[in-house]
Amino acid sequence: MFDTEFLDIPPLSSAGGTVRLPGSKSISNRVLLLAALSHGDTTVHDLLASDDTAVMLAALRQLGCTVTQDGNTAVISGLGGKPVQSPAKLFMGNAGTAMRPLTAALALLGGEFELSGVPRMHERPIGDLVDALRQLGCAIDYLGNEGFPPLRLRPGQLQLQEPIRVRGDVSSQFLTALLMALPLVARQDIRIEVVGELISRPYIEITLKLLQRFGIDVRREGWERFTIPAGSRYQSPGEIHVEGDASSASYFIALGAIAAAAPGHTGIEILGVGAASIQGDIRFVEAAEMMGARVASTPNSLRISRGAWPLKAIDLDCNHIPDAAMTLAVMALYADGTTTLRNIASWRVKETDRIAAMACELQKFGAVVEEGADYLKITPPALWTTGAIHTYDDHRVAMCFSLAAFNPAQLPVRILDPKCVAKTFPDYFEALFEVAQTSAPHIPVICIDGPTASGKGTLAALAAHRLGYHYLDSGALYRLSAHAAALAGVSLDDGPGVARVARTMPVHFQGDRIFLGPQDVSDAIRTEAAGMAASRVSAHPEVRAALLELQHSFRKLPGLVADGRDMGTVIFPDAPLKVFLTASALHRAERRHKQLISKGNSVTIAEIQQDLEARDARDSSRKAAPLKPADDAKPLDNSYLSIEKSVDQVIEWWQGTRPF
Repeated sequence: MFDTEFLDIPPLSSAGGTVRLPGSKSISNRVLLLAALSHGDTTVHDLLASDDTAVMLAALRQLGCTVTQDGNTAVISGLGGKPVQSPAKLFMGNAGTAMRPLTAALALLGGEFELSGVPRMHERPIGDLVDALRQLGCAIDYLGNEGFPPLRLRPGQLQLQEPIRVRGDVSSQFLTALLMALPLVARQDIRIEVVGELISRPYIEITLKLLQRFGIDVRREGWERFTIPAGSRYQSPGEIHVEGDASSASYFIALGAIAAAAPGHTGIEILGVGAASIQGDIRFVEAAEMMGARVASTPNSLRISRGAWPLKAIDLDCNHIPDAAMTLAVMALYADGTTTLRNIASWRVKETDRIAAMACELQKFGAVVEEGADYLKITPPALWTTGAIHTYDDHRVAMCFSLAAFNPAQLPVRILDPKCVAKTFPDYFEALFEVAQTSAPHIPVICIDGPTASGKGTLAALAAHRLGYHYLDSGALYRLSAHAAALAGVSLDDGPGVARVARTMPVHFQGDRIFLGPQDVSDAIRTEAAGMAASRVSAHPEVRAALLELQHSFRKLPGLVADGRDMGTVIFPDAPLKVFLTASALHRAERRHKQLISKGNSVTIAEIQQDLEARDARDSSRKAAPLKPADDAKPLDNSYLSIEKSVDQVIEWWQGTRPF
């Protein structure tokens, strides 16, 4: 997951490959609660790992439920009629799929509870659900604004004789919450009557199908009346598998429709959800096909490729795909006319006011947008622009707008607070970069060159972390070459011999650890002797040529920070930012002295300074890629700067190269 202030996505051109979806949020949280309320143990496979499911799991544990997790599998020991732990204060974050059903279940189970969340959760209406529960005799108090969380639940006197009336035109989660809670007290038939048009009906279908898996057969009369049969009792199905998230699939369905097929591919394959899905958002496929996508499906997979181009503008009632319809708004940027998305009033009470948010952010690309109470009209840009996309702590806003990086003007897109995707798809951007492609010149590189012990490695690693970019320690490759040559019995003065070894090194990086095949050689190549050996082999032009292709392979989406001695002059001469990091030999010697003393090495500052000056002279005078700043490099003397100040300076320079 990209835990950075912002993520810059370079202009993208094509896509191809396979995406495996995370589990459905809607199914995951429903299944977790149903399993907790059931008799028996339930093994849940393919459970979504996200902020929302973490909130639900934490609440269930706090209420006395036993949960055992192993990867994406969880075993829930159901409470099966046993009392829950009370009193309890439960924090629901911004998870509506946890707040609404738990409110209903706990109100009916009895006990004293407080339910709260993040500030946005306290702006999301819950009054219609509370009104319905109060009809049943539940005692519920608002702790803040009337009609909104936080809530206090107290034991009440249940009255189940009369039908329960609940509004259906604000959120389907209110009806879902009642349907899941009422079997707990179904000593007689319990009727629910829906007032107004029921929106997001596919989510109610998910609820009904899952209830059936846990032994509850709800009788339905149209979408207006639902009956919980007397004697209903939750029983674990033993095992249950969570489908891939159909809403998350929408981004990759759209990707296949928008992007040209990458060389060697015919489009995007999506695993984990398909024609047999119980999720309503699978019908996003129909909308994508209306806009021109080619789709082939199996029960558990989809294959998408570009058909009509530009995409076709559509006018669509989106009540059946409320979450996935947001993706259509970004697809509309690539359409041949004005696209209208109707019946989307529920967007206004989601993680943010999504109608207002989408209208605001779409205009940053030059689109003409008309916003109504329950609709959006989007006319594609006549002239594409770009901007920093404010995500409103809304995962779907972040994921939708990543697709704007395929714009024909080849402009990058900045996503602010990219970690908000953790709500449902923590690895979304990693999955996108696995299948999206662009030409190498579009992948930005920051080069940080400088002499030995200037701190370029630390600076480059921290800058890469701040930006969410890959990191290349070119010095490690030369150290590895020397190490591998020594293991192979090759003299370090034998340039062609060391080059042969370097060309076939099975090197890979895991965090800050460096592996040569299966062996972790991080400590072995970080010694002073290894540094001297690296300096010797780097003087051979054959070795530098052998490592050139390997270093180029680190230039991957979304970008790269590379440190070394010739990154800006030889390896990445087209890099948009080149920094030449310097410090006096004395300051470098003092820093190195502290490092060596901490490791128990006895050496004087004067000796280290003399060695550094000799190494500088050798590196600057060698024939192959001598140490020198690139003509357009920005000099940065960090003799008197902290590492934090140095990183800030590099990021400030980088910001100056961006169009945001």
